[in-house]
Amino acid sequence: MHRIIVFLGPSLDLNAAEKILTAEYRPPAKRGDLLRASEEGATIIGLIDGVFHQESAVAHREILAAVKKGVTVVGASSMGALRAAEMDTLGMIGIGEVYRMYKSGELIADDEVALVFDPETGLSLSEPLINIRFTLREAERQGIITPQDHAILLSAARSVFYPQRTYPKIVSSAGDSLDALTQKRFLAWALDYAVDQKRQDAIEALEYIRGMVTEIPEAEK
Repeated sequence: MHRIIVFLGPSLDLNAAEKILTAEYRPPAKRGDLLRASEEGATIIGLIDGVFHQESAVAHREILAAVKKGVTVVGASSMGALRAAEMDTLGMIGIGEVYRMYKSGELIADDEVALVFDPETGLSLSEPLINIRFTLREAERQGIITPQDHAILLSAARSVFYPQRTYPKIVSSAGDSLDALTQKRFLAWALDYAVDQKRQDAIEALEYIRGMVTEIPEAEK
């Protein structure tokens, strides 16, 4: 019988997560949490969200210790994607587009997935840069912004400190580089159609774990 522990925060709301996978959900992981989970008998650990600056982040050695103990450690979306890209050659499993982008070197900085959130509700209070990247790509694809607008907005987003990254703040930071009509059109579009890649990857990771535990062994088919 599997004991599944998933560290989850703003990447995906708990209600949605529980509909996908029955597991023990814990808040974003800090240093020592994965080690504790493996010592408590977890057979599968899902690392999605983790702390960055508030407290010490999840250590590589505790992930390695869990893997060596026989625990399956799956990472995606946020801290999980970052650590999986660093440790997939040592047994950690990476899932999702954010993981693949870190693995390929397209993403490097931790702040690509960093955000601030309300600790009481778990709701995001800023936009992670990786979601902004996907949103800008989609806005360009749909003709909401031009390739030049895309470059301007991405540059503006990167210049804003991660806790302050919101679409209005990014547009404001772009300033006169974008005409007023483009600013208004993009903000109105983003309100309804912004891409949440971290959420998509979190869902993919939970579905992957669900597939692991429901898979029928070959000998039993």
